[in-house]
Amino acid sequence: MATELQKALGEAKPTLVEMYRLGDEACEEMNSVVAEIRKSLGDRANVLQIDGSANQDIMRQYNVASYPAWLLFKDGAVAWRDYGRKSYGELEHMVRDFI
Repeated sequence: MATELQKALGEAKPTLVEMYRLGDEACEEMNSVVAEIRKSLGDRANVLQIDGSANQDIMRQYNVASYPAWLLFKDGAVAWRDYGRKSYGELEHMVRDFI
């Protein structure tokens, strides 16, 4: 997954990352929202879901301590971060601000 993230961060378009944990109720609820965002934004933004339990190096690198965690990257740097359940509208609006 680190390779996929690095590739996405090398692109000019924004990258939304959800750091999740399998079995976490809040994370499971966000799956349909992330799928909707991915579909609606198409190729205008990267939308990734990364299992934090399996990618502790990424968790440490970006100082993520809880799930779900949201990181929005622009030009390879974190431009926005937040935690917890988010609505489709909130996430979609945030990403569109960086397109």
